[in-house]
Amino acid sequence: MKRVRYTAEFKSEAVRQVTDRGHGVVDVAKRLGVSDKSLYLWVRLAKERQGLGRGETATLRSEVSRLKAELKRTSEERDILKKAATYFAKLSG
Repeated sequence: MKRVRYTAEFKSEAVRQVTDRGHGVVDVAKRLGVSDKSLYLWVRLAKERQGLGRGETATLRSEVSRLKAELKRTSEERDILKKAATYFAKLSG
């Protein structure tokens, strides 16, 4: 099987379609006729070049986890307050 070499411009345009325009990696890969594994690699390398390497990605993931936990706690508190408000409204009315 012959190995295909893609130009830097081709790779950067493919990555731009995923990162800037929000298209899915698999969709872009099919449209361009490249392997989705190759496109995932190109996207990861582009993010690392921009400074979003593994360390910063881990930091962002931990921040997302913390925010999800905070959102869950806040939603539970809101639900409790809604139930309490409904209960007291029935008592007074």
